[in-house]
Amino acid sequence: MALGMRMDLQPLPILVFNGGSSSIKFSIYTADGAALALLNYGEAAGIGTPKAQLSFYAFRDGERETLLSESAPSELRSTRDAVRKIAALLQQPGLTRPTAIGHRIVHTGPKLNSHQLITKEVLTEIENATCFAPLHQPIGLEIIREAKENFPGVDNYACFDTIFDQDLPEVASIYPLPKEIRDQGVHRYGFHGLSCESILEQFQDGRVPFPSVSGKVPERLIYAHLGSGASVTAIRKGKAMDISMGLTPCGGILMGTRPGDLDPGLIFYLLRMHAGSASNSTDAVEQLLNKRSGMLALSGLSNDMRILRDAANRGNSQAALAIEAFVLSVKKMIGAYIALMGGLDALVFSGGIGEHDPVTRAQVCAGMDAFGLTLNPVENDPTHGGPKTVSQKGSKIAVYVLPADEDRVIAAHVARMARER
Repeated sequence: MALGMRMDLQPLPILVFNGGSSSIKFSIYTADGAALALLNYGEAAGIGTPKAQLSFYAFRDGERETLLSESAPSELRSTRDAVRKIAALLQQPGLTRPTAIGHRIVHTGPKLNSHQLITKEVLTEIENATCFAPLHQPIGLEIIREAKENFPGVDNYACFDTIFDQDLPEVASIYPLPKEIRDQGVHRYGFHGLSCESILEQFQDGRVPFPSVSGKVPERLIYAHLGSGASVTAIRKGKAMDISMGLTPCGGILMGTRPGDLDPGLIFYLLRMHAGSASNSTDAVEQLLNKRSGMLALSGLSNDMRILRDAANRGNSQAALAIEAFVLSVKKMIGAYIALMGGLDALVFSGGIGEHDPVTRAQVCAGMDAFGLTLNPVENDPTHGGPKTVSQKGSKIAVYVLPADEDRVIAAHVARMARER
């Protein structure tokens, strides 16, 4: 019997892994009934680089305590190294050992349709979905395998980024391709679903510091998750109506290293240009579109908005162009979704750029007074941190800045699934 099955009436310690291209965030929660408490969290960053770092924190009496903060390039050479190092940290005396583990997995593939226990069959479907998310899925798989090895007997659960959008209206999810292609699972999946869930839950359970909306999800909501990976989601009555990303996380608005939507004919052109080269043409184009495009390509400098802002302020025209193109792509998507929903009640910014770059927020909202959106420049200032309202009093559209907490959502799903077993 797995450990997670023996904890029905006791607080359930849950380890959450949230892997990125060169980082792994991790956290430990305890679930006591419907209540979740964060005990520890940390991050292995810069994995496989000379700047690799490991941080680890504890929460005691509402205060954060640093347990570890070190440069560890020799110990974080790979995802495998990182998971083993994290496992060793969590097995120190005095720390809570998990009895269930949750994983953020980007893509379900065509056959999975819910967050679920990772069985042999489920793992096979996650592996099969690698063709839909070749940048993200292999990392998630490696973390799962290492977690199973380093925490023997502990149940592992997959929480998918695509689940929130699985009920998209057919007209929004379908691609105009032959039926035999669509029958292979080719349709618009959407991503950042766990992030969307987090934002909606903050409205529902009163964790947002806005008494007028606490406990109530705005009927017509646009969620702009803006980071190196970015998407915009139209949400009506708590359900996704449309999302900028599609079959893969490469589509939609312009991103840090991904181009967003392109003319399909351009892909054919790129494949022809790479045909006959030493490298596989498909792999070369895939690498180009996932890792060498977007704001990085336009600026020739970086995919980090902070670096681009600094460069643009010093007169770098290419950095300024990259920012302008990013803002334009976000504005166009928001405008389309306002038309789709027949108006808008709330716009939420989140993600690294959405939360921490007030200039991007101001640029995205500029000109939207025609829709009744007026930004408050004082509240939008970076000195006003944390969850906040950045629209003017009397603005017809409320604008919020809310931090997404995917790990908490994953922990809640894992707690529910473990209790139901």
